[in-house]
Amino acid sequence: MTPASTPTPSPRPAGVRRREALRAALRDAGLDALLVTDLVNVRYLAGFTGSNAALLVHAADGPGDEGRTVLATDGRYTVQAAAETPDLPLLVERACAPALLGATTAAVIGFDSAQVTVDALDTLTAATAADLRRAPGLVERLRAVKDDAEVDALRLGCAAADAALAGAIADGVLAPGRTERVVARELEERMVAHGASGPAFETIVAAGGHSAIPHHSPTDAPLAAGDLVTMDFGALVDGYHSDMTRTVLVGPDSAVADWQREIYALVDAAAAAGRAALRPGVGTREVDGAARDVIAAAGYGEWFVHPVGHGVGLVIHEAPAMGSTATATLEEGMTVTVEPGVYLPGRGGVRIEDTLVVTGSGAEPLTASTRDLLVLG
Repeated sequence: MTPASTPTPSPRPAGVRRREALRAALRDAGLDALLVTDLVNVRYLAGFTGSNAALLVHAADGPGDEGRTVLATDGRYTVQAAAETPDLPLLVERACAPALLGATTAAVIGFDSAQVTVDALDTLTAATAADLRRAPGLVERLRAVKDDAEVDALRLGCAAADAALAGAIADGVLAPGRTERVVARELEERMVAHGASGPAFETIVAAGGHSAIPHHSPTDAPLAAGDLVTMDFGALVDGYHSDMTRTVLVGPDSAVADWQREIYALVDAAAAAGRAALRPGVGTREVDGAARDVIAAAGYGEWFVHPVGHGVGLVIHEAPAMGSTATATLEEGMTVTVEPGVYLPGRGGVRIEDTLVVTGSGAEPLTASTRDLLVLG
């Protein structure tokens, strides 16, 4: 497979469109401006990737409003800010958020109360006479629906993960005697070789009884004949996180138990039901229910112990939530995972996960690795 290439950063119009959409949300919320302090949201709205920054976005709708939106960072990042965010004025101060508040005349300013600590709020209050109001989740709701450039980055991340797994299987990496840590390291190195800047999260490789632990951390435990091996991994491309899980069996065929084939087929059917439920207008709890009902009907409901999936993007778990109590509704352009599992303590487990983008009539898988049961060796 041809190695995936890392795409160039999103062009300037993407940031402008995102800030325009945010302004509409601010006006609906009765805010004159929003103080953005979460670095992921700063990147989404302005393209800046430094480790110290804040952004003040004004809500008024007029030709001068882009000019009143200001990025703040400290002196370490002036060159980087000029390169990444040339379209916004720059305020150079170490204490970014208080400096932005002190320099604005906006009267009613929102802040993300899910990100700002109590002590930080005291500092912000002292820096301004404005009315500071809680406004959590405004940018995250915008981020839930991806534009074409974002989907392209996720597509490349998924391709890098697919290629890594295919290469590892072809080269006999998943063989008896190899340890969980070795397999995890091989997958991560191969994703980088196929265009990723790194792993999207700590790779999970769980063999034998460990495969019954949904978020097992790899150890020096060796793979053995008859083991279920669950691999949950993803690639980071242009800041976007892909996510895929595949479970394989270490052969020979004579070492594979009937119960292992049974739960694999069950999880495969549940995953197919979850994927089929994805379409605009469907509640995410309905997607969870579509997969969960398949597993429950087979008598394994108590062993499916987590939500069916989650949104993916600039962070590995983001909106929309995809569990049994979730209240989100799917929209075209949302990128989500579907990842049912069955985990039998002390014996083993199976999880199958794909990243998909919701389309006008359903969903397109961005991960392409086979879901057929593979018996290796």
